[in-house]
Amino acid sequence: MAVPANGTRILPISANFRREGADPAVVRAGTYALEVGDEVITGWHSHDLHQLEYAFEGVAEVETMTARYLLPPQQAVWIPAGIVHCSTWTHVKAVSVFFDPVMGIPAGDRVRILAAAPVIREMIHYAKRWPIARTSNDPMADAIFEALAYLVVEWLDHETPLCLPTTGDPLVAAAMKYTTEHLTDVSLPQLCAAVGVSERSLRRAFLAATGMSWRRYLLESRLLKAMALLAQDGQNQNVITVALAVGFQSVSAFTRAFGQYTGETPTGYRQRVRAG
Repeated sequence: MAVPANGTRILPISANFRREGADPAVVRAGTYALEVGDEVITGWHSHDLHQLEYAFEGVAEVETMTARYLLPPQQAVWIPAGIVHCSTWTHVKAVSVFFDPVMGIPAGDRVRILAAAPVIREMIHYAKRWPIARTSNDPMADAIFEALAYLVVEWLDHETPLCLPTTGDPLVAAAMKYTTEHLTDVSLPQLCAAVGVSERSLRRAFLAATGMSWRRYLLESRLLKAMALLAQDGQNQNVITVALAVGFQSVSAFTRAFGQYTGETPTGYRQRVRAG
C-alpha cells in the first residue's frame, strides 16, 4: 500500500476478488466488508463480477472514464463487471455484494447510484456472513443472493442522479479541476483567466464535452460537496456553515437548490443519513 506525501493511502485492488480464494464453480455471489478511517483511494481497476456497494457510514466517490459519482450514507452504487473505475473512501463503513454475471442480472454498461430501501440494506447486512472469498456455499446463501439479485434488477430502474461528468478534453478537465478546488468563490471570469481562455470559448467547449453548462456543473458540484459535508459524523457544522463553505451566499438559496436536487431539506437530509 503506497502512502503519498499528503497522507492519502493508495489501496491496490485485484480485478478478481473471487479468484483469490473461492471456487467460481460453487460461489456465485458473496460480500466484502470495508472499514477505512482517513481517505483511501483504490486506484483504477475493474472486477470480473458485478458490484453493489452500500455505505453504512461515511462518504465514497466512484470515478469512471465518463463520470464522477457520490455515494453518501444509505445509498448504494452499482458497478457492472468490467467497468474501469477508481474509488475514494473517507471514514467509510461499507459492504459490497459481488454477483457472478452468469446469474443473469441485466447489469447495464454504466455505474448508477441507488437509494437503498430498508429491506435491501438489511439483506446486505445479513449477507456479510458469506464473504466472496469462501470456498463453499450453502442453501441459505443461495437464497439470500438470488433474492438480492431479483431486487437489484427492479432497483436499477430507480437511480439517483448523484454524479458529475468527466472528460478527456484537457481544457475542460482543467476547468473542472479549478472549479472543484475553488467551489467557495469561483467565478467564470476568474476561471477563464486561470485556464487561459475566453468566456465564450469555455462555455462552448464545456457544453460540447459534458452536455451541461459550466454554471450547472458548478451548482451540482456545490450540492454534492454539501451532501458530503452534511453526512459526515462528528462534524458540528450547521446548515449556514455548509452553505457558505460550498459557495452559497444565503441559506434560503442553498435550501431551495438542495431541495430541488435531492427532494429534501439540508436539515432533513443530515438527520436522516446520520440517524441511519
